[in-house]
Amino acid sequence: MNTSTARARFSELRRQGGRVSDAELDDIWAALDTVRPEEILGEWKGGALDTGHPLNGQLDRVRWYGKRFVSPADAKPLICRDDRGELYSNTVLGKGEASLWTVEFRGESTATMVYDGQPVFDHFKRADENTLMGIMNGKNVPADGPFFYFVLERAA
Repeated sequence: MNTSTARARFSELRRQGGRVSDAELDDIWAALDTVRPEEILGEWKGGALDTGHPLNGQLDRVRWYGKRFVSPADAKPLICRDDRGELYSNTVLGKGEASLWTVEFRGESTATMVYDGQPVFDHFKRADENTLMGIMNGKNVPADGPFFYFVLERAA
């Protein structure tokens, strides 16, 4: 799959919603471009890609909004809404915040959010100028998954 086809298919899957296979998302991931931490600074609205992973639906319960990358040393992985609808960094759930690094994953070096308080990594690749595909990985995840797949869209 080439990058153009991967971008189009990723966009289509997001529009149609519903269950998507890990294998198809892995094919898309392989064709997308890597990103550097400095390229993704800012605020991002997030959403899960439903593969049947145990985390699917969990973030909705905490009213997850997305992520905020202030600088490579200051990343907020769990921006949520409180009872008034205000955004805040849920440091309790995230066990702290995070930082951005360039980390090798599946043979490529790409921007990765490293959580401060738990062995979790969110790897990112560019779907388009305002959209990132993410894969959550970590110490307790087998090398071949299952992974949690998500999307980030640059907030206006």
